[in-house]
Amino acid sequence: MNLLQTTPKDQGLETLIIIPTYNEKENLEDLLKKIFALPINLKVLIVDDNSPDGTGDLAEKLARNERRISVLHRDVKQGLGKAYLAGFRYAVEHFSSDYIVGMDADLSHDPQYIPKFLEEIETCDVVIGSRFYKGRISIINRPLSRLIFSCVAQAYVNFFTWLSLGDTTSGFKCFKRAVIEALLKSAVLSDGYAFQIEVNYICKKLGFLVREIPVVFYDRCRGYSKIPAFHTVLEAILIVWKLKFRTFTRRSDTTA
Repeated sequence: MNLLQTTPKDQGLETLIIIPTYNEKENLEDLLKKIFALPINLKVLIVDDNSPDGTGDLAEKLARNERRISVLHRDVKQGLGKAYLAGFRYAVEHFSSDYIVGMDADLSHDPQYIPKFLEEIETCDVVIGSRFYKGRISIINRPLSRLIFSCVAQAYVNFFTWLSLGDTTSGFKCFKRAVIEALLKSAVLSDGYAFQIEVNYICKKLGFLVREIPVVFYDRCRGYSKIPAFHTVLEAILIVWKLKFRTFTRRSDTTA
């Protein structure tokens, strides 16, 4: 089966795609064109952190011409994790979507994988688009130094958390609505790489079924990374130890 031609079995279910943005004016319109070309019942929520380059204004302009686009404006840039959490809360309060997809705005995540996400999530709770699926690296145009760092980070996180995931830091994910509702009750605190690690860890600890599928990741060709390298490394190191001292109530325990 061709991965990029797979479509979900139930086209009636609604999918919400959350896209956090900060200075992504160059990429946003191209990304949305690709998303809306998909044969899926979907809506898009753009969460903009007051981008100086006018990304938020562009998002509003696009939303006026496309009713499936909503825009959530935040006053200041507080990090990827807080942007996602704001988007999750808004999604739960204002949308009835069955599935929620998180993806980057820089064109590194190819929207054509989304139908495969929706097919897979019929039999699990969370689907991760993995750049390191079963030991194979699928990253295009990434500098060797960053690629080595990514590989080391995966090994470090898996060793100390026992997550057993090929890609612990992927930001390309699909969740069932119930997972998002549970995450909002779980005090997710991290940003950047660590946010993705923490979300994966909490999902597994709560008893949700997490599955990976292979994707090709395209390192950004326009704009620049918003996460400082030192901050990324330090947060990824620290979050592992913070998680080890947290306790979680599994879903099965709350329904007894």
